[in-house]
Amino acid sequence: MERRIRVAAGWTAAVLVGAAALAGCTSSGKPAGTASSALEGGKSAVASAAESALGSATAAIGSAAASLGASAQAAASSALASVKGGLNVKGDVALGSVTTESDGKLSVPVTVTNHGSQAGKYTIQVNFDDASGNLLDATVVTVPEVAAGATAQATAHSNRSLNTPVTPVVANALRY
Repeated sequence: MERRIRVAAGWTAAVLVGAAALAGCTSSGKPAGTASSALEGGKSAVASAAESALGSATAAIGSAAASLGASAQAAASSALASVKGGLNVKGDVALGSVTTESDGKLSVPVTVTNHGSQAGKYTIQVNFDDASGNLLDATVVTVPEVAAGATAQATAHSNRSLNTPVTPVVANALRY
């Protein structure tokens, strides 16, 4: 990608220099009409190339983030699949506010309230979504035995540093 940007910039510069040299200048030192026109066309080409390169870079970054999010999602799904006989209890889980740790990773407090009639363990998938709802990262938190009617605390940590504003979401919660 970086190479494409350099090549496009090089070709654009060559076109601009060539157009100015061929068109010449007036006696006042200003570009002649054709040179001025060529320069304006060159500016447009540079702007277009830059816009195209930026669009490509943005798409590549989005694709990479989606790939990392999908990878984290797959790992979380695998961890949840190992739970046998679990009950879906997303309503038992509440998330606090996201904070950034010293290493740039995010953490969010997880509060579990066992609304069941028996003690149980919890396995919870917490997703970190961007403002548009796109998955950026996912993690799984296991909370050991929580007595019926009791509340327990845990913390979900992102797997990597996330620099955009995120919303934590309880994607899955199983009590077993």
